Amino acid sequence: MSTTARIVTRGGHSAPRSKRRVEPIYYLFLLPSLALFTLAITIPGIIGIFFSFTDSIGIGDWQFIGFINYIAAFSDPAILESYLFTFGFSIATVILVNVIAFLLAVGLTSRIRMKTGLRAIFVIPMVVSGIIIAYVFNFLFSNSLPDVGAALGIPFLSTSLLANADLAWIAIVIVTAWQAVPGTLLIYIAGLLAIPVDVYEAADIDGASKAQQLMRITLPLAAGYVVINVILGFKNFLNAYDIIVGLTNGGPGTATRSVAMTIIAGFNGGDYAYQMANATIFFIVAILVALLQLSVTRGRNAL
Repeated sequence: MSTTARIVTRGGHSAPRSKRRVEPIYYLFLLPSLALFTLAITIPGIIGIFFSFTDSIGIGDWQFIGFINYIAAFSDPAILESYLFTFGFSIATVILVNVIAFLLAVGLTSRIRMKTGLRAIFVIPMVVSGIIIAYVFNFLFSNSLPDVGAALGIPFLSTSLLANADLAWIAIVIVTAWQAVPGTLLIYIAGLLAIPVDVYEAADIDGASKAQQLMRITLPLAAGYVVINVILGFKNFLNAYDIIVGLTNGGPGTATRSVAMTIIAGFNGGDYAYQMANATIFFIVAILVALLQLSVTRGRNAL
């Protein structure tokens, strides 16, 4: 039975208006995806959360121990260090990626030659596997860059950045940004192309310089895209794993071990329930970031 709403006509009489009915075929299309998501994501997630309240090592017998794993996780220096590194790395990478991508988008939407070809070139890192990129840059940071640093007489470049506990994070930020810039760039290009040309023409008539147009027209009108890129980028960088594994494998020591690496290392080391508690905490953090995204972007028309 379809529901109806009543609309008031000019003469004051109301007439029923039928709401649009959803065709059953749409639910049929939704069912396979919903079933696969439930089997592959929801059910394993619920099982994992349950085992975070036990002393399970992943196999064999287990006992229910309550919140002991969670209490221990909040006081574990290794876990706290991994969260500190992950958030610091994510913030630094978000800033670098968005600054570079925005400037490139401004250049690639201006009146320059071969901008279509340049866009294709800048997107190439997006389609290369992260682990492959990491191994290539591992060779560059471990061999080529030290040779250049020694030739130029630059002491801190004469040795591998990846072997320096204080500087290894810089290499990870650079490589991650190199792969992440193309996706962010595409969103910025879409946002800049959506800005009406008439606005810039009016600014030219008023005598505004290109720098003034950038600061007073482009940035304000592209603010929604900036917010979306910042939030989405931050969420993605929180899950950093493959590039870090290929570059430093969490080293030197544990200086560059992310939360994801800590969790997986615990799974392989017999700390299944303990690291599942850590994963549950990390999941809650990700949910909070997602809620932040919804609250910040609510009401914006970008994308």
